[in-house]
Amino acid sequence: MASRKVSGLAHDDVGVGAGILGDVAPEPVAPAVPVERRPPPDGYRRAIEAHRQAAPPSRVDPGIAEAVERQTRAMRELSRRAFPEPEVPSDDQPAWVGTARIQRRRESEATRALALRRARAERAARQEQTVAGIAHPAALRTTA
Repeated sequence: MASRKVSGLAHDDVGVGAGILGDVAPEPVAPAVPVERRPPPDGYRRAIEAHRQAAPPSRVDPGIAEAVERQTRAMRELSRRAFPEPEVPSDDQPAWVGTARIQRRRESEATRALALRRARAERAARQEQTVAGIAHPAALRTTA
């Protein structure tokens, strides 16, 4: 079994980590003995053929389908004319709901980023004080 090192970790080609790291999945192994398929029984074939003959043919008239398409296009065009999309909402018009959502997300992400920066700075300050405050580090104990 071959293994290779990826970012400092050894992973087997066929192991669990191979798929996670984006490697190409191993090709499935073909069975040693070819599998022989039996043909379906005659009764099965006859039943399928009888079903195909009994099923009603499609009754879609091409003219009707074309008329439906034309009507759908016309209705969409009328809808666009009756309810045009505003380019930019003015001050006196209510804004799109999604705009408020996007704005809230941006603000919360900015707040989150600020909180993370502050927490990292505080942690770094605590670690500097801890390291500076220890003149003689105590011997580490080992357990068995």
